[in-house]
Amino acid sequence: MASLYIENIKDKARMDKKRIVLPETTDKRTLIAASHILAEGIAEIVMIGNEEKIMDGATWLEIELDGAIIVNPATCDRLEEYVELLYETRKSKGMTVERAREILLTDYLTFGVVMVKANHADGMVAGACHATADTLRPALQILKTAPGVKLVSGFFLMCCPGSPYGEEGTFLFADCGLNQDPTAEELAAIADTSAKSFKSLVGAKPVIAMLSHSTKGSAKHPLVDKMVEATRIAHEQYPHLCIDGELQPDAALVPLIAKTKAPGSEVAGKANVLVFPNLDCGNIGYKLVQRLGNAEAYGPMLQGIAKPVNDLSRGCSWQDIVGVVALTAVQAQLQ
Repeated sequence: MASLYIENIKDKARMDKKRIVLPETTDKRTLIAASHILAEGIAEIVMIGNEEKIMDGATWLEIELDGAIIVNPATCDRLEEYVELLYETRKSKGMTVERAREILLTDYLTFGVVMVKANHADGMVAGACHATADTLRPALQILKTAPGVKLVSGFFLMCCPGSPYGEEGTFLFADCGLNQDPTAEELAAIADTSAKSFKSLVGAKPVIAMLSHSTKGSAKHPLVDKMVEATRIAHEQYPHLCIDGELQPDAALVPLIAKTKAPGSEVAGKANVLVFPNLDCGNIGYKLVQRLGNAEAYGPMLQGIAKPVNDLSRGCSWQDIVGVVALTAVQAQLQ
């Protein structure tokens, strides 16, 4: 059963229904998710591929896809329009008309991104059977970063049932899916965009902890120095943020431990946005919480792209896809 948070997100998505592309139509989790999204009225769904094969898959899975918009690139009446759009967007990088047509006929992820670029869809969700790089590359190349954004980063919304911490058990973890070893300045930028994502998708005040294996100088190491410097830069460049670091996770989350390890901190014991030092920490951390803590993990969501395109873990369930589509729809509403 989905958390109350995701049920609320679904309700928001229904209020102003958006059109979301699901390009991975050979994946059974995608087909099952699409049937539930359509049945629940969360979003309009565009599925890219051969209609006969998609419907055969639905019959085999014993699901309904009534209302789905199925677009076959080979027979799409807008193919030449999309070819021209891709060519114009990428011609400075050596793209030709012939190559653009070849890509759009064979790469459904790029086709989906071009649909979003052309305003024929509001967002896209992929990654159930593709690496993050495959999802992100066309989004960055074609949609590009949003104005004023220093870098694109990834985050997970984590819903932890029964947790007394965070925002009623809901957290944002960043960056868990994209930037391998961000610099201190990049971590500060990730903190800023994560705060905006948390505020827009959760609706509560973001309280940001810059995580480390050290709390307030309890250990000495270049990794600790990086989080200290990231916090300093964030205070300087984003003075509106409620942010502190470096903090160990227990000091960031547990009020009693916070009083001992970080007395006087406005963040310690109250954090709901956790920024990890690098991708190893973030990816390992979210998967441990998901698998051992029975948490719902939605993402990796991408922040900083001009229009919403979101990634999925290749270990995702169909329920995860439904949740990410609902979140993507709400992101599209906010734009």
